[in-house]
Amino acid sequence: MAVGLDEIRAAAVRVAASHGLDVVDLEFTGAVKERILRVFLEKNAEGRAQLKARVEAGAEGLPERLAEGRLSIEQLSGVTHEDCAAFSRDFGVLLDVEDLVPGESYTLEASSPGLDRKLSRAEDFERFKGCLVKVQTFTPVRNNRHWQGRLIARSPDGITLDLTAAKQNSKGRKAGVDTVAIALSNIERAQLAPEI
Repeated sequence: MAVGLDEIRAAAVRVAASHGLDVVDLEFTGAVKERILRVFLEKNAEGRAQLKARVEAGAEGLPERLAEGRLSIEQLSGVTHEDCAAFSRDFGVLLDVEDLVPGESYTLEASSPGLDRKLSRAEDFERFKGCLVKVQTFTPVRNNRHWQGRLIARSPDGITLDLTAAKQNSKGRKAGVDTVAIALSNIERAQLAPEI
């Protein structure tokens, strides 16, 4: 039984939009009887703008690190438990009605992408400029495949990391440079590194 992830993603995007959310990522894993469909959600741009306005107004009930300025609005997905529950309810009905997940059983999980969220699209690298990131490359750059640093620039074909912003592994320290440029096509995996 093949699962059409593109169809599932399109349906998830429609349902998420109706709740003021964006789909960050979607994955389908597990054996036949233990299949899990995970959907990672965040507030859409309008929802993040509202959250920013609440922070600037000094609203009560905001996460401590956000209120103190140690966490940016862009790093916080802003999605709540209630958002995930409402999305799951509506999306689960749609999945069943349209029979988008063939077979008997699966578990639907909806959650925030977390503070260590994956960065996979070019827009992600632009949006999270200034944040600490971890990057693994397909082929070594300066004899190293694992880098951690502050994302300081994004060009159409790559990113630049400030290596002085984070502790480097032994190969990174031996590179003897303060910045490294990495082509987008060479990025195997990238994610935010939480600054707590």
